[in-house]
Amino acid sequence: MPFEVTILGCSSATPTADRHPSAQIINIRDTLILMDCGEGTQNQLLHYRISHSRISAIFISHLHGDHYLGLNGLLATINFQGRNTPLDIYGPEPLEKMILDHFNYSGTRIKFPLRFHVTHDRHAACIVDNEKFRVKSIPLQHRIPTTGFLFQEKEGLRHINVQACEGLNIPYIHFQELKEGKDYTDPEGNVHPNSALTDAPSAPRSYAYISDTRFFEELAEQIRGVDLLYHESTFLHELKERAIETFHSTPVDAAQMALLSGAKQLVLGHFSARYRDLTPLLSEAQVLFENSHLAIEGTRFNVD
Repeated sequence: MPFEVTILGCSSATPTADRHPSAQIINIRDTLILMDCGEGTQNQLLHYRISHSRISAIFISHLHGDHYLGLNGLLATINFQGRNTPLDIYGPEPLEKMILDHFNYSGTRIKFPLRFHVTHDRHAACIVDNEKFRVKSIPLQHRIPTTGFLFQEKEGLRHINVQACEGLNIPYIHFQELKEGKDYTDPEGNVHPNSALTDAPSAPRSYAYISDTRFFEELAEQIRGVDLLYHESTFLHELKERAIETFHSTPVDAAQMALLSGAKQLVLGHFSARYRDLTPLLSEAQVLFENSHLAIEGTRFNVD
């Protein structure tokens, strides 16, 4: 089952000629989630042929414009095109009023259910828990209330050992029970242990989205062992003082967090518009953490 992240926008504060503000699509076992929604997000969805009708939830990390100003337009388009299924929106407490006030003043009647869920920046919390995955919100340290998000896949079903099952002529009707970990009892009453008929499920995968924040070591414990880490990297390390002043991070900060947390793979994003060439940012990170990559728009990262 897929678990992948597609980059729609990677610019901080303002867009550039070839970079849009923050937005990503997370496909976790065929459930599509929009992570942040900067200006132009709906155009990027069209460009990369991602149907907004498949999006089941939207997560907004904080209320700086480069992370949410595309949301009203996207919701209006979804409304115009006749959606009738609910859409869950997770974000800071003021977000619901901001969105609904906009539609109220514009005389727009939203015809599908919008379900708002408040994220809290004071403590970590599990905000989604379903049969496929869970999502934890993580307090970050930015100029306004901001949260990161940890997406954790739940353990899947066991894998059928086809050769072993065929050797015992086990009917297919029992395969689902075997996948669920049950033993098999043959017509003669002999019990065959599940471990001899199936293989262990694939290890659950995880993805951490660390939006705007200054570097702080305590964050590592919240994302320990994450498979794929996205971490903002707004400024080159030569502007470390500027990063501290604005509560942002550098590629060196991101790489240090990857090391501290034991991440398997690092993706850098949220680049300042001052950088036309992003290679120096990648080089800074790779000195400390070799498996680092740039959040280039259109790039799809597999979580594995």
